[in-house]
Amino acid sequence: MPVTVIPSKPVPAELSGTFRFIGEMGSKLSSPALVVLIWSIIIDIGVNLTDAVFHGIHHGKKKHEDDFEAMLDRSRLAGVRSMIITGGSLGESKTALSLAAQYGFFATVGCHPTRSKEFDEYPGGPEAYLQALDSLISANLHGKGRVVAIGECGLDYDRMHFAPEDVQRRHFRSQLFLAKKYKLPLFLHSRAAHKDFVNILRDEGFGEDGKRKGVVHSFTGSVEEVVELMDMGFHISINGCSLKTEQNLLTAKAIRPDKLLLETDAPWCSMTSTHASNTLLETLPASLKSKYFPSGTKLPSFMMGRPVKGRNEPSAIGGVAWVIHKLNEEVPFEKVTEKVYKNTIQLFGLEELQVA
Repeated sequence: MPVTVIPSKPVPAELSGTFRFIGEMGSKLSSPALVVLIWSIIIDIGVNLTDAVFHGIHHGKKKHEDDFEAMLDRSRLAGVRSMIITGGSLGESKTALSLAAQYGFFATVGCHPTRSKEFDEYPGGPEAYLQALDSLISANLHGKGRVVAIGECGLDYDRMHFAPEDVQRRHFRSQLFLAKKYKLPLFLHSRAAHKDFVNILRDEGFGEDGKRKGVVHSFTGSVEEVVELMDMGFHISINGCSLKTEQNLLTAKAIRPDKLLLETDAPWCSMTSTHASNTLLETLPASLKSKYFPSGTKLPSFMMGRPVKGRNEPSAIGGVAWVIHKLNEEVPFEKVTEKVYKNTIQLFGLEELQVA
């Protein structure tokens, strides 16, 4: 692949990370003034391909042509080799598995904390809902399009108008049973609930011996929280929402290389000009910017083949990786993506994507 060498702007001292790669990932730049860019491949570990906006439906109304395939084409051009489609409910998990099988991706199965009331409202009650999740997992454990994690599950105390604390906690615990039964990693969500979140995980046998694992996705917590989660054995996944503030950047640079994963959470969590990460993102070379953030159009002026402005896409994951690189500038960009790729394969058991 072609190699481009460009000048690199220095990162402010207060954002210069202590992140270090070891072993074969530990090579450093021969000159601090140069960054060597090599084409990289990435797996988006959290993408909501079940969302209707990728088919032109916004807020229940058809606004433009279905551009799902065009969106996938852009992701491939940006180096996204595969994706893990998030299941946020029983119904959504079924759709996620169907899409994963159709496109050769992977999926999670579970119920998001803000949808926890679905357990109680399901015909037959919570036990029937859990059994339906169980059966869905059991039928999709192997081969193309398989389930590779339990979730998205966890706690969200920022949005208790959707489901109260006690309902969230109860059905978080029930999904941990599924992870233990099938020995699958967890795909976790935590918002303003860290103490209860880690206490429940420990009560259920996660985070003590390092054998039961998972990832806390779309992480927006503090440095202290991320360190505790890593010490419990969990991976941490970063997207645009994880890089909004200066405090977010401090947390991101505290993530150890063996625990780092990347995602977009598309169509949500776009990286914008108002985020603290934008200063670092502005150093992205034009050759990569055109791949990660191709020029889009607003809804009234939709053009097939161009992304919709404001709708995040998997192609943007390269921009997330770039920010992590700039926070740890002694580590080449391609080394960041290479390490994250290996982490992803190891956690989710994606051996068929192993690169020799």
